[in-house]
Amino acid sequence: MTPDPLKDAFERALEAILARVFACGQTPRLAIAYSGGLDSSVLLRLTHAFAHAQNLVLHAFHVHHGLSAEAGRWLQHCARECAGLDVPFEAIQVQVRAAGQGIEQAARIARYRALGKLCERHAIDLLLVAHHQDDQAETVLLQLLRGAGAAGLSGMEPANKAPGLLGQARTWIGRPLLEADRATLHDWADRHELSWVEDASNVDPRYMRNRLRHTVMPHLERGFGGYQKRIARAAAHLREAQGLLDELAAADLQACAAGEGLDLEALRKLGQARRDNLLRHWFAQQGVRMPSTAWLAQMQDQIFLAGDDARVRVTHPDCEVWRYRGRILLAPRIDNALLAVAPVRFRWQGEDALRFPSFGGSLHFETAAMGLDPQWLREQVLTLRHRSGGERLKPAANRPSRDLKHHYQALGVPPWERRRLPLVFAHDCLLYAAGIGRHHADVPHAGDGIGLRWVADPAAACHSLLQRLE
Repeated sequence: MTPDPLKDAFERALEAILARVFACGQTPRLAIAYSGGLDSSVLLRLTHAFAHAQNLVLHAFHVHHGLSAEAGRWLQHCARECAGLDVPFEAIQVQVRAAGQGIEQAARIARYRALGKLCERHAIDLLLVAHHQDDQAETVLLQLLRGAGAAGLSGMEPANKAPGLLGQARTWIGRPLLEADRATLHDWADRHELSWVEDASNVDPRYMRNRLRHTVMPHLERGFGGYQKRIARAAAHLREAQGLLDELAAADLQACAAGEGLDLEALRKLGQARRDNLLRHWFAQQGVRMPSTAWLAQMQDQIFLAGDDARVRVTHPDCEVWRYRGRILLAPRIDNALLAVAPVRFRWQGEDALRFPSFGGSLHFETAAMGLDPQWLREQVLTLRHRSGGERLKPAANRPSRDLKHHYQALGVPPWERRRLPLVFAHDCLLYAAGIGRHHADVPHAGDGIGLRWVADPAAACHSLLQRLE
């Protein structure tokens, strides 16, 4: 049998990925991202042979991005190749919108999200992509030119999860060709008489990766032959270094943790570099996009230089960072437009609960000792609305009336929660404030009366820190 070094290396790499990702005895469902180009065509043939030998389920997914007039022809080619191999094939079309970002990045995000949808639809455990050693070198150099740190310069891993990219967490991304260079793939494809499509955008100099690939890399090859392997080795060293930084950050996080937040004074005791490392690790754990060095420094200036009793809010594209009661906490970023919800007038007719989508939750009506008189409540025109300022609440007959802000502070309800907690009125009389409770108003009550309780929808309550502050 003729030796096939690429096939052997591919199978070793894929077996290592499978051993890392899946428990012994588990039968994974595989898919490949198949564009029809050279790299993914080689990946299709190698994976098909492996899956056939191992009796594994294999799918091929194609994303029609519509950016080229040739996209329809590429789709037909991919469907034809998969049909010839008896590989289940599915394509999905996306619209690429480059609002606020380059078309290259927008197309990448749209492509992976579409692949994530297909993986979810077919319960795929592992999605294989055709990244190779030249791609790794380009990625590391691009990150270097952007001023990235150790995490960015670590390059691509042989296998990782990317829930933010794929849109769902269970599917792994595997790169079994990462140790092969582009020339080796091209030679293998020629020897096995593969056919593939050529994307003209791969030589378009408007794209940063193409400028690097076609202008810088040839000079590197002439002056430093085999540079791709050395860059890949450097990236592996940086992955090891990043692993140590992650271990240090995890230990610091445990020492500084205060519920779901961070203790301000414990953070102050860390050196600047160590604090930066911890904060980046914390953001990553919370699913928040990695901030720039400048933003991280500015955030810390605002957090640490404010007065002891100051309440500070710093806005991040994904969330809000609050300094509150000696802690640093992450809260959902709420669009002010979502808080400018018009009051809703309604009547209660004995329902257990009424849902109010515009307010993001449901109002529940429950039996309560000395609650609101049910007959009286049915006769009222009720209103659900947000705070407008000046509202006061009396929690019991023997307790004084105080403004809502005082009650929220006493109960430890943080500011980001207060903004979206609604109030219930009967005409101009406050009956109930979510997050606090009933108002002891001069209205009819009954022994077996009605108590009110607000329940936020799971999506609206996402990242809620109310319970975590207790």
